[in-house]
Amino acid sequence: MALWDRLKESASSMQTQLMAKKNDLKSGAFRDASMAMCALVAAADGTVDPVERQRVAQLIATNEVLQNFPADDLRRRFEDNLNKLTSDFAFGKVSVIQEIAKAKKKPAEARAVIQIGIVIGGADGDFDKDEQAVVREACYALD
Repeated sequence: MALWDRLKESASSMQTQLMAKKNDLKSGAFRDASMAMCALVAAADGTVDPVERQRVAQLIATNEVLQNFPADDLRRRFEDNLNKLTSDFAFGKVSVIQEIAKAKKKPAEARAVIQIGIVIGGADGDFDKDEQAVVREACYALD
């Protein structure tokens, strides 16, 4: 079984792991990096459709880890990152990857950001190659 298939299948267990670390995931760096990751995965194919926006809105509303932060603030950060990516994907991606890299200092936060990216990527049942590629780039940015 391919690595990405195993990751896709374990998305629910990743959510459980995130919950176990909820109290460790309260920093501004984690907040910024997680919303940047959501935007990057949503825009991975170069476009953002309403279903992708809805998935992230649902994550913000229902994910207990992200409830450490005000929902309006998370949505604003997500939309800001999306705007960077949709106005100029290549240039915007550099900025968004820099936001993700902010979580590099704390391994638990870095791991959680990647897990959020996988959860968002696999939410529709298809963790496609574009989504895999941007999550891989985020992994490199987080060491």
